[in-house]
Formats: sequence, structure tokens, C-alpha cells
Amino acid sequence: MPTSQQVVAHMMKHDLFSQWLGIEVVEIKDGYSKIKMTVRKEMVNGFGIVHGGIAFALSDSAFAFACNNRNVLSVALDTSINFTKPVHVGDELTAEAIELHNGKSTGLYHISVTNQHGHVVALFKGTCFRTNKPLV
Repeated sequence: MPTSQQVVAHMMKHDLFSQWLGIEVVEIKDGYSKIKMTVRKEMVNGFGIVHGGIAFALSDSAFAFACNNRNVLSVALDTSINFTKPVHVGDELTAEAIELHNGKSTGLYHISVTNQHGHVVALFKGTCFRTNKPLV
């Protein structure tokens, strides 16, 4: 049985989008993940601030790493996000996924995204469906 760290390492190896984002895995435990990335200029929208999809994508990766790291293939069933502060080029974002419920067929996760000043810039909630298949 692979460890939660081995499962996430396998996921990162094949996750080209998370690689493109520049995600770095900070900490992995069963049902938990903490990742970070630095915002680049090509991530800016037409308003001169970072596109909301960047915070969403970072949150979604943290969610995926947390809900899959017990080596049970899990997919997003429902997600939502609230943007609380603007994000700017050069910001270092950290997403921390905390498991609220670990059921046989579903899981519920809360992901907070903070910047380098410790300010919460987004709050994400995700529900996953567990397929009962191994990931690795």
C-alpha cells in the first residue's frame, strides 16, 4: 500500500496542469494537503489582477491531493469558491486542504488560500465521489 506522499508524488508526475502552475507540495497527510505556488504575469486577467481561475485551480489541486492520497481514486462531485481579496503578480499563494468528512462514497474538504502576508484570498469547498478503485 503506497503512502499518502507516494500517491501525491505519482499524481504530480502525471498532472501537467499543476506542473504548469508551478505548484510545490509542502505537506501531505491522510486527508490533508498543503501546496504553494507563485503567481506569474501570464495569469493576469483584463482587470490587471490575477484571474480567479488561478486560485480555483490551486484549490482544486489541493482538494485532489487531499481526497486521493489514501489511494482511493476520487473525483470532484461539487465545488464552490469565494474570492475574498485580489491576487497580484508575484504573490505566493498557499492552499491548505482540510478533510471535514471521510465517507465510504463521498468526502468533504475545506480549502483556504492565503497569500504571503497570511491574508485569506479565497475559500473553496469540495465534495468528492470515491470510486472504490486504487489510484496507484
